[in-house]
Amino acid sequence: MLGDSLSAEYGLPRNSGWVALLAARLAKEAPQYSVVNASISGDTTSGGLARLDPLLQRHHPAIAIIELGANDGLRGLRIDAMQANLQAIIDRCRANKTRVLLVGMRLPPNYGASYEEGFHAVFVELARRNRLALAPFLLDGFADRLEWFQADHLHPLPQAEPRMLDNVWLPLRPLLRGQ
Repeated sequence: MLGDSLSAEYGLPRNSGWVALLAARLAKEAPQYSVVNASISGDTTSGGLARLDPLLQRHHPAIAIIELGANDGLRGLRIDAMQANLQAIIDRCRANKTRVLLVGMRLPPNYGASYEEGFHAVFVELARRNRLALAPFLLDGFADRLEWFQADHLHPLPQAEPRMLDNVWLPLRPLLRGQ
């Protein structure tokens, strides 16, 4: 699991985030898999790329779940740079014979329609071009429910974490079967 604060349990009690819930579900439904959560709050696609090679060498993952880009977007970084970083992450995972699940993100509307649409299109385009599994939007089903978010309106509360897991689980299941 290579992600940012949304996967690193920012503001949540330890072992209550969606990645911990994923580990628990895998223990029951696919015990041949375990989870290494290499998510860091505040991480960007360039940070994830910089950290990736040692993680691949150390853990030799069968599957990498990539949940990065939100901080690139929130900082207004160039979309083409984010796309290039994500493509490099995908390429390095594949060179390591690691299957990839890409987790998409959307930005709040205050960034402008053009930037927001271009930002989200990166995830869809990368998944299409690379024939990857895609979870289209990690916060799908509750992004517009402020009562499901911490005071910063960016980080979900514990009640949202099972929904985030469900948003990832559906496209992850075929990868667990080696498809």
